Amino acid sequence: MTSRLHLPAGTAARGPYAVDIDPSTAGWDHCALRVLDLPPGGEHRFDSADAEWVVLPLAGACTVRVDGELFELGGRASVFSSVTDFVYVPRDAHAQIASGAGGRFALAGAKCGRRLPARYGPAPEVPVETRGSGDRSRTVRNFAAAAPAGADERYGFACDRLIAVEVVTPGGHWSSYPPHKHDEHRPGTESVLEEIYYYEIQDPRGYAYQRISPSRPGGADLLAEVRHGDAVLVPDGWHGPSIAQPGHDLYYLNVMAGPGPEREWRISFHPDHTEGYA
Repeated sequence: MTSRLHLPAGTAARGPYAVDIDPSTAGWDHCALRVLDLPPGGEHRFDSADAEWVVLPLAGACTVRVDGELFELGGRASVFSSVTDFVYVPRDAHAQIASGAGGRFALAGAKCGRRLPARYGPAPEVPVETRGSGDRSRTVRNFAAAAPAGADERYGFACDRLIAVEVVTPGGHWSSYPPHKHDEHRPGTESVLEEIYYYEIQDPRGYAYQRISPSRPGGADLLAEVRHGDAVLVPDGWHGPSIAQPGHDLYYLNVMAGPGPEREWRISFHPDHTEGYA
């Protein structure tokens, strides 16, 4: 189980992608992630098929052409420097990513039913929050988050099934804490979501720790030392904490999707850790 859930840098590479996780390779039904490195002047074309995608610059700028419509992304120097703009690519579309100076780009995806329009997501419109306090505080960038309970239906960036956020955890802090899960359909309380964590560390020599503990007999169970470029799959189970090495800030991209009738993020906290996000 451990080897299947933890994908060290390079082990999920395929074709042009440094990371290529799709439902068939992950052993589930909905959630996908690709990480693309482009050299200066490089370009990459892909068909979205039956999934929606967000093209998210991790480092560098690019243009994204979707069925002839061109979007320019200013991007950023690194995931630790700032929020970034992004582009939504609908299902059943042809897309091209090109970068004059080169860069590293994430494609967060989810199988979906509806075909929404291709759109640009401006960086200033990304909701950013500080979650937790003290040595449990971290910054969450909700660029494609699902609306929280009670929010206006216009909240955030509309997708059909995809939910994706970025988290930056200061060195020495715990995040994804308290341990929580989303593997049961309990309306209004918990939703079923597959999840991918993709990690970068401010100093690539640094490391972090990721825990998943079973929520059911034979469920997901992992304690892994994760490094720059690694990924972890969360098919079920209590996940957290993610622990950053002192002196080395930790970044992770969370990509989620599931079978529920609504696109929603509802979680349950571990009964032994009920302190919430305080």
